[in-house]
Amino acid sequence: MDFADSTASTPSIPPSNDAASSQGEHYVTALSEDHDTTCWGCGLRLLVPPYAPAFKCSWCGAITNWNAVKIENKNFKWRRLRDRCFVGVLVVFMLIVICGGVWAIFPIVFSISYFCGSVHSLIAVALSISTLSTFGLAAFRSAGAPPDILWGSYPAVKKGGLENYTFCQYCSKPKSPRAHHCRSCGMCILDMDHHCPVIGNCVGAANHRSFIIFLISAIISTIYVSTISVYAAFHFWPPLSHNPIHLGQKFLLRTLKDVLFAFLESTLFVPARGLVIVYLFIASVSIQISLSVLLWQQLCFIYEGKTYLSHISTSEGNETTEKDCQNLIEFFGCPSTTTRFLPIYFSSRKKHKK
Repeated sequence: MDFADSTASTPSIPPSNDAASSQGEHYVTALSEDHDTTCWGCGLRLLVPPYAPAFKCSWCGAITNWNAVKIENKNFKWRRLRDRCFVGVLVVFMLIVICGGVWAIFPIVFSISYFCGSVHSLIAVALSISTLSTFGLAAFRSAGAPPDILWGSYPAVKKGGLENYTFCQYCSKPKSPRAHHCRSCGMCILDMDHHCPVIGNCVGAANHRSFIIFLISAIISTIYVSTISVYAAFHFWPPLSHNPIHLGQKFLLRTLKDVLFAFLESTLFVPARGLVIVYLFIASVSIQISLSVLLWQQLCFIYEGKTYLSHISTSEGNETTEKDCQNLIEFFGCPSTTTRFLPIYFSSRKKHKK
């Protein structure tokens, strides 16, 4: 009787729709169970929530993605053939520039002075060897494959041995957090910066320095070619016939127009050697501008201690990066004593917020 009285004293209020829905959602969440799965890194069985898109093993530190599927690397051979064909064309172009410069410029330089011609010949040989050798190292050397490590077996994988490693669905093996998979090269590249069509290869940990030295050597070579082309053209080009220069904006434009027409008329009397010199000048100036922009971009990333891919993946305002000239010194492999000869402003380690 007491139980009946207590029950009757409790008011019976029907639940609203919102309350029913919230109770239903809470009911479903309460009954969800963890899934039993196996870690690809160490092989241990783990209990993970079903709604987590990825989980991290508490033993080895490997990260598993539920949504990852096996991906086939299609058209790899065609990409590789395309890169190698482009490299072959670029090598032929560099040989044409070298041979064309020797045929068109150096006879004129030697006719002016034998000593001057000998000095310029040594400079041209040194720049040619430097550019071709660094290009070969950057193009045909491996960009940096991640080291092979043990995985899949609990006794072999130590505690934290695969910290933040993911599983590459292309290579079917572990991928370190510093590595990225390149579909053109068909492999994971350690500290990958980008896949460069100029060298037909990735720029990574093993050939990044060779790539930067190639850019520096190529820029110096193109500056030398453009300068020596102007020097040679100045000594054999026929004189231009034009009216005297007058002051004033209107007369200045007319004078420039007369000089341009006089230059075009003089090309009719220039031999084939002169046309080759004009082509070498235009080609060298255009190449050195594009390579200078690329070199400046690369040096900025190295100064920030980043690569191109890490610069893209970094979210704005969420990370403090360390920018210092010490990054450039370490990149080029200079001894630590080099910082003693730098000013305090450049040798001090500074932190900048993005």
